[in-house]
Amino acid sequence: MPEKSGQRRVEIYDTTLRDGTQGLGVSLSLVDKLKITRQLDELGVDYVEGGYPLSNPKDVAYFAEVKKLNLQHARICAFGMTRRKGIAPGADPGMQALVEAQAPVITIVGKTWDLHVEHVLGVSLEENLAMVRESLAYCKDHGSGEVFYDAEHFFDGYRANKEYALKTLQAALEGGASRLVLCDTNGGSLPGWVAQVVTDVSAHCKARGFQATGSPQSNTSLPMLGIHPHNDSGVAVANALAAVEAGCVQVQGTINGIGERCGNVDLTTVIANLRLKMGMSCLHEDSLARLTEVSRFVYELANMNLVAGQPFVGQGAFAHKGGMHVHAVQKLARSYEHVPPEVVGNSRKVLVSELSGASNISATLGQKFNITTDKQLQRKVLERVQDLEHQGYQFESASASFELLLHEVKGTRPNFWELDHYRCIITKLNHGQPITEASVKLRVGNVEELEVAEGDGPVNALDGALRKCLTHHYPQLATVHLRDFKVRVVNATAETAAKVRVVIEFSRGRDGDAQTPVSHFATIGVSENIVDAAWQALTDAFVYYLIETGAGK
Repeated sequence: MPEKSGQRRVEIYDTTLRDGTQGLGVSLSLVDKLKITRQLDELGVDYVEGGYPLSNPKDVAYFAEVKKLNLQHARICAFGMTRRKGIAPGADPGMQALVEAQAPVITIVGKTWDLHVEHVLGVSLEENLAMVRESLAYCKDHGSGEVFYDAEHFFDGYRANKEYALKTLQAALEGGASRLVLCDTNGGSLPGWVAQVVTDVSAHCKARGFQATGSPQSNTSLPMLGIHPHNDSGVAVANALAAVEAGCVQVQGTINGIGERCGNVDLTTVIANLRLKMGMSCLHEDSLARLTEVSRFVYELANMNLVAGQPFVGQGAFAHKGGMHVHAVQKLARSYEHVPPEVVGNSRKVLVSELSGASNISATLGQKFNITTDKQLQRKVLERVQDLEHQGYQFESASASFELLLHEVKGTRPNFWELDHYRCIITKLNHGQPITEASVKLRVGNVEELEVAEGDGPVNALDGALRKCLTHHYPQLATVHLRDFKVRVVNATAETAAKVRVVIEFSRGRDGDAQTPVSHFATIGVSENIVDAAWQALTDAFVYYLIETGAGK
């Protein structure tokens, strides 16, 4: 990436595929890992750590398959530990696996905290230094042209025994390291301490004449420092930025901050701050606008829910609910937004709730419903929203139902059918699976429809019966598909008689169908009866879609 004059370049080292998968509930298939690698390469990530080739067959297969991707920018890193105690590097299976992976870069993690050396590894301090030195030298001489050293627990080790922690760095340089990466492995350090240590280490290396072996991207003989922070104190991003300000040239982390315990540093937040707040260079010049897309791509493959409040890329990062805020944003966006959402590929969202003002109504649907200047109607809608939210409705996550509400207030909601009744029967036989049967009777114009369907549960059965009644009148409903179903108790004090809120997400269209491209919408229902709440959401979805496709006009 071309750098502007005087602009510092910061390397981005991604360990989503290894450190990230150590997080609770995170699992990536080989195909997933290759897909993420391609995304990171296109984004302009400098280094992608693929895994530990000795740990499992998946990681071994990754290093074989990743060579076929024809990556344009990212360099693949194989991760491993120092040799075992009492064994020569060439006889150590871990060292052999790293060399056999044939990755352009090998990253070795070693102990820098004397507590770990003596009480976890159970070796002498001198033996640990030899393990670091010899392991890096072996990998550099036999496998990779470039080796990085991850100084594990460095900030804790530096606090406990400064002289020994620095000796481990010297041993790594003697072994051929071109990066010394200071790891806050326990995630317990604070930004002031991190900045102080990075500054001290830089000064120490310069004063002692420590020399790096150099690397293709290095213009200096001094060691190039990196930072690898964890988030156990909730300040991983602050620690990473403090380290960069103190001189680090590389940040190691994961997309979305996934990782063991409280996670690694979130690279999406680090990258956005480096580029937008600190004026530094990272990634490709034009790829910042893809940051939100890549964040959500990783969430999808990892089968994780999006984090609404995630800085820069979260669904709620630029969401406005308070009426005063919305009014101000409409006049001057930067009055309540620290950066324009589009620069990171995100978008502004105006929410409607009981906390809203008339400005929210106007901002969300004013133009679509031609009510931008109709303050009286806006107030009527707002009063209706406040009344319904008091009953348990919540329209932030059900925008389609909110549009139907606006149609009701305006008196423009079409009546596509008249319900006579629906009925659900659930039969549970001893030692058998429950069987659900639903019947729906309704009238479409002058035609009476009565249909029965079986399903895996009441919602599935009702959906089947309702579709049988309607699809030959409205064939476009065949393109509407249920994607997600969520239930929440509204008033828990009523116990089993409590109201429940059902939110159903639907998609319209199919992947690969140019005629009906995929999009999503959600509807809501509230009732003491979970089946009736689901019925409300289901029928609202069908009505909304029919309106959107112009039925009845």
